[in-house]
Amino acid sequence: MSQPATSPSPSDGPARAQCPYCGVGCGLEMKPPAAAGGGATWTARGDRHHPSSLGQVCVKGATVGETLHRNRLTTPLYRQRTDQSFAPISWDRAFELLEAQVRRTLAEKGPSGLAMYGSGQFLTEDYYVANKLIKGALGSNNFDANSRLCMSSAVSGYVRSFGSDGPPCCYDDLDQADTVLLIGTNTAECHPVLFQRLLKRKRKQKQALQIVVVDPRATATSDAADLHLAIRPGTDLALLHGLGHLLLERGGVDRTYVQASTEGFEALQELWAGWTPERVSRFCGIEEQQLRQLAARWAESRAVLSLWSMGVNQSVEGTATVAGIINLHLVSGQIGRPGAGPFSLTGQPNAMGGREAGGLARLLPGYRYVTDAGHRAELEQHWGLAPGAIAPESGLTVWEQIEAMERDALGLWWVAATNPLVSLPWLDRVRAAVARCPMVVLNEAYAGTETAAIAHLVLPAAQWSEKAGVMTNSERRVTYCPAFRAPPGEARPDWAIFAELGRRLGFQDQFSYGSSADVFAEFVAITRDRVCDLSGLSHGLLQEHGPQQWPFSTGTCPGGGAPRLHTSGRFPTASGRARLISEQPMGLGEPPDGDYPLVLTVGRYLEQWHTMTRTAHVERLLRPHPEPLLEVNPADARRHGLVDGGRAEVRSRRGAVTAKVRITDRIRQGTVFLPMHWGAAQEQACEANRLMHELGCPISQQPELKAAAVTLKPIVGSSTVAASSMAQPSAASDPSADRPQPSH
Repeated sequence: MSQPATSPSPSDGPARAQCPYCGVGCGLEMKPPAAAGGGATWTARGDRHHPSSLGQVCVKGATVGETLHRNRLTTPLYRQRTDQSFAPISWDRAFELLEAQVRRTLAEKGPSGLAMYGSGQFLTEDYYVANKLIKGALGSNNFDANSRLCMSSAVSGYVRSFGSDGPPCCYDDLDQADTVLLIGTNTAECHPVLFQRLLKRKRKQKQALQIVVVDPRATATSDAADLHLAIRPGTDLALLHGLGHLLLERGGVDRTYVQASTEGFEALQELWAGWTPERVSRFCGIEEQQLRQLAARWAESRAVLSLWSMGVNQSVEGTATVAGIINLHLVSGQIGRPGAGPFSLTGQPNAMGGREAGGLARLLPGYRYVTDAGHRAELEQHWGLAPGAIAPESGLTVWEQIEAMERDALGLWWVAATNPLVSLPWLDRVRAAVARCPMVVLNEAYAGTETAAIAHLVLPAAQWSEKAGVMTNSERRVTYCPAFRAPPGEARPDWAIFAELGRRLGFQDQFSYGSSADVFAEFVAITRDRVCDLSGLSHGLLQEHGPQQWPFSTGTCPGGGAPRLHTSGRFPTASGRARLISEQPMGLGEPPDGDYPLVLTVGRYLEQWHTMTRTAHVERLLRPHPEPLLEVNPADARRHGLVDGGRAEVRSRRGAVTAKVRITDRIRQGTVFLPMHWGAAQEQACEANRLMHELGCPISQQPELKAAAVTLKPIVGSSTVAASSMAQPSAASDPSADRPQPSH
């Protein structure tokens, strides 16, 4: 009988860890169930000692203890066909099935027939062992993660401009910037603790901080803004080029910095010259004066901080838009110093750790690449594998894995710690593709997810709180997360599952870990002298001294990690200079037309997390939004015959969903909004991603999950308040103005 590598016991006292929700990475203090009352519920409060959040916590973090014991998987489950019911099996039987399918696939299809799709919910140790197993031992680079859906454009943007991934800023910059640009981020709902930090400062120093928001919707974020630019979806890059045009016009270029630290300025200057304020105003659907206000503010600011998230990344021009943001900071010298820089807000709690551990199809641990022969050789030696064990070609991204299943090229698809049957685009196509795969395996902590419905083998996973390891948040801060409660039933840590299979496949030496601390020690050693150097960290140091920021090389004293990158004006490129990238806007991958005249955009509600596998079981979190609401501008509601509180069908070229209508002038005309959380397993099912197309950024391969062309029609008999009684749209929302057209 195989045994789990670790069997943590419940803690007798409070435990400190990083919150397992968004990439802010707040510190939590978890208190065990009261001895007198019994029960299973741990309680959470903000950890005042955690330097990233200073005791603050949002409603999700405050209620995370209520999610740990509910609706959990406790034993492996198997069925030969998906039209059968699951039956419980032993771990030995589960590993026999897994090993047999791996060997069968290798014999019939080769290593390229194996694919895994992981998650920013992994601890770094999970990420590392999964990559070592798939890319190293099995020779398949087909390991991708759901960071592909949220952060891959930011990764590609940093690499192209700076020569390496790695957010250059820190949260203290929120306290030192005098202008903060929030573009493509509803920070108030998606990264609420950071937003509250901004608001607190704004209340105390109203004139010292100016907040600018770029978003087609009015949100809790834009409510706090000094300037809100409600641009058309898909026009962010044009806006940035127009801002650059005005910086040139106003003398807002730091020519000393440009000459010493950048390359490509002449081409960028020529590009910006064509994006006049008049052109940008028409293209983006905003007033010219708004653009001029932003340019004046940027040029006059001592320190400008730009924050962005999915509204930038999830686009066919996501990487180009990231470069557009970085260009502005480089040209104006607003980087590498307190309060200034381009700062991507990570979507998931350990998406940064995944980037460090090689958690995308073209990456290897330590910010290395599978296509680099030297990088492959370093990892093969570190892992004790024969030369040539790691394949030289980039692996399949998650959407390419779907396409591979369509052509019967995969024999095994292994999904871990994520729910792609809600989060991927074009869900009907995904279901049809996955149905062709001979074996779908799912590591999951919770029962009844949408992805379990298409799986053959389900393995009960120990989640955060039940396994020890680390996570890295958006400001590159590494936090140790202890196993402070026992996993339910037979659940095991993901890294231990991967290691057990590795041993059974004949790689005993490579996967002979006694604990997750052993895994972490092996991982950090391979980061030595890399941009993401964590070689001075260990579980013991983090337990004793608390969270630390990287770079943290061997010999660094606790607290000595670097809060900011690129402070010297030198960059890890061949020339030592940052690259200024010049690219024309493409517009939306699927622009609206006569048949589908509206743009659907999606996003989050504050209280919910991703696909609701945790948060759907907490009544307090469901209360503010018991069902998804379709936000529609009054003019669009009249045009399509919708009424407030009624129901509407939302249809794209790929399918249709229904939702309750909320008519509001807080969304611009021509754009509608749905939350992305509700999948087929929820009582109020509304699979927003059924409607979204698969087109993505050609550089990052991140899908354009923020925009699809749709049409609306009322569902008869679902009326309350007439649409004509709602607020009138503003002139700036007129969709008949000059629409952007894609160039591809």
